[in-house]
Amino acid sequence: MSRTSNRDRQQPADLAEPDLTTPPGLLPVLEALRRREPIFHRPEFGSTRADFERMAAADFERMAAADFWEIGASGRRYSRAHVLYVMEHRAPDPAEHTWKTRDFHCRELGPDTYLLTYTLEQGERVSRRSTIWRRAGDEWQIVFHQGTLVGTL
Repeated sequence: MSRTSNRDRQQPADLAEPDLTTPPGLLPVLEALRRREPIFHRPEFGSTRADFERMAAADFERMAAADFWEIGASGRRYSRAHVLYVMEHRAPDPAEHTWKTRDFHCRELGPDTYLLTYTLEQGERVSRRSTIWRRAGDEWQIVFHQGTLVGTL
């Protein structure tokens, strides 16, 4: 019997991807969170710093945790303050309305805390997105977000 290393073995392609089936009991949560993504690009929740600053008095403090941070597609970490700064200075993207989201999956991480994952297509740029959301009553609060660039899917 010959010995082969793990590196030498071919893994079946169907084992590489996880089973991302949202349990039926989480479907209402999935739908509520799906409507909020891609975060910071939804006109109804705001897409500029001014929108979020207006929300600050009413909603933004509840929407983004005080210690919110994200990992951008570049791999860099960004603070909540940086995200607000970028929102204030970015120009509107005329192609934003053509962005497509798909492959949404929701997983409960703990009491009232959920991981939402999905794929975002921004023209030729494709990324996998992960957002951790916390529910407080009827409100949703974003705790963490990450975007990872991927090749052609």
